[in-house]
Formats: sequence, structure tokens, C-alpha cells
Amino acid sequence: MKYKHIFGPVPSRRLGLSLGVDLVRHKTCSLDCIYCECGPTTNQTLNRKAYVPFDEVKAELADYFENHPDPDYVTFSGSGEPTLNPDIGRIIDFIKEKKAQVQVAVLTNATLLPDPVVRKDLNRADLVMPSLDAVTPQTFEKINRPAGQIDIHKVIDGLKAFAESFQGEIWLEVFILPGINDAKEELETLGKIIRDINPTRVQLNTLDRPGAVAGLKAASKDDLDRVAGIINAANVEIIARVKDLASRDHISDEKMETMVMETIHRRPCTIDDLTAALNLEKGKLEILMKRLILEHKVESVQQERGIFYQTIKKL
Repeated sequence: MKYKHIFGPVPSRRLGLSLGVDLVRHKTCSLDCIYCECGPTTNQTLNRKAYVPFDEVKAELADYFENHPDPDYVTFSGSGEPTLNPDIGRIIDFIKEKKAQVQVAVLTNATLLPDPVVRKDLNRADLVMPSLDAVTPQTFEKINRPAGQIDIHKVIDGLKAFAESFQGEIWLEVFILPGINDAKEELETLGKIIRDINPTRVQLNTLDRPGAVAGLKAASKDDLDRVAGIINAANVEIIARVKDLASRDHISDEKMETMVMETIHRRPCTIDDLTAALNLEKGKLEILMKRLILEHKVESVQQERGIFYQTIKKL
């Protein structure tokens, strides 16, 4: 079966071998974050609907579970905000019925957590990884560019309500951009809110690939250490890069192309990024990328960290 809604599994910086599930069309989200590696939001909405069919996702997962080894996690992520799909709870239930031992993770921007129905949908997940990059309306608007009706204070209240009832782990991600959301007063308020939420982990992240807006500056290690000190919350960590897993020397060219295209469709990558994420040989990847550029399937963009490859979006 050719999969349209699941991808990978790929080695993840945080989750080991992770099978991705994408429940929305590219790129459907309630935010238009300036740093988003998936690019600008083209369908900005708070409307929950079945952006992809439940039966198709269920069939793909069933086929994968029947024909492949178990991943460490099934992770809801990909082209936008997964909680915008009201079937997310049903799909989590299906995974748990088929593979109770497989962990389920949900990456979310937390904007729909004020809705008790959404909080209930996520109850059977093992790990929820919400983001919280700003705690004041001005900074929220600057870095996350929300749909107009989103109130950051209500988002924070939703996060707190979810944390009180959720039985799994919460890893709260804070994305730091110098000069955008790292003012001392903002971080002090953020720290107080984080202590109220009391997540299992607080993960500080920064720009690693091109964002939706050009010219953004990544935080340095010193910048992130300073942020951690001001936040002053338990279990703060700076996210590390993924380590290589076993080699895939015998993968076919067709399979390699499919893996690469699925990965860079969701976020631009350098050759080194692809080598680490997909565990493929660098020399073979370089040859593949040259061919894909000649075939007008991929384009390259020079950024500060190197040459990034991305799919060419059809108009």
C-alpha cells in the first residue's frame, strides 16, 4: 500500500523511531509561526473538520502494523495542527486497540486546548508535546501570528486544565528567537506559568532550518542557557540532535527517493539533516538530490547553515 497520511518511521531527536501521522492538508494550522519549518500557513483556521478521511488513516495504520516492525512512537505531526481533525481521538483509540504497547505522541501548538472536547480527545495519548512560545498578546502576535480570535490567556488556561487531568507525560516546548520572545520580563512570566503547568519536561528549541520568514536568527547555546536560568523551572533541557541508527546500505533508489520527498515536503533539510534523520549514506543522497533538482522535483536554497532542499510547490 502506498501511504498518503502516514510517513516514516524516521529517527526523531526526541522520540526514537517515530511513525508520523498527518491529519491535515499542507499547510492547515491555527497559527502562522514565523519560524515554522513547514513554511507559511496557507489555510489558517480554527475550524475542526475531517481534513483527511478517518477510514483512510485507519487502513494505512492497519497495513503498516501488519507488515512492519513496531515503531517506538506513533506521532501525530506533519503538515499543520493535528487537533484540528476531530477524528484524532478515534485514531488514537484505534492505535491503542491494535498496538497497546506502542506509545502515542501528539505535537500540538496548544491553541485548541481551551476546548474540553479536544482535551478529551488527547486523553489516551502517552505523551503530549504542546508549544508555548509567548505569554503576552504582543509577543504571541509577533512570533506565532495567530488566527484573530485566539486569546493567548485562554490558551494558557487550556494548557493548565489539560495538565491537571492528563495522565501521561507533557513535554512543553518553548521556541526561542533572540530579539523576538526572549525579553527578561516575558521569560519571567513564562517561568511562572510553566511552574503552574508543571510539565514533565521543558524543552528549549531554536531555529535549525529555514523558517517561514527569512532572516531569522537562531539562539546560541549561551542564549538558551540564559533563558533556562530566567525561566527557573524544573527539568529544563536544550533539545539535542538525533543520533544515527543502524545503516540502510541496501535501500532501493525508489524507496530512498520516497523517504526524502516525504521528509522535505514537510520541512526543508540539508544533506546532513537527511543523513541523520533517515540514516542514509551521504554520497548516495548527494547524487539523488542532483537528480531530483534536474527533474524539477526539488529546489535548493542557500541559508546560513548551508544548502537546504525543499519540494517545489505546485501552483
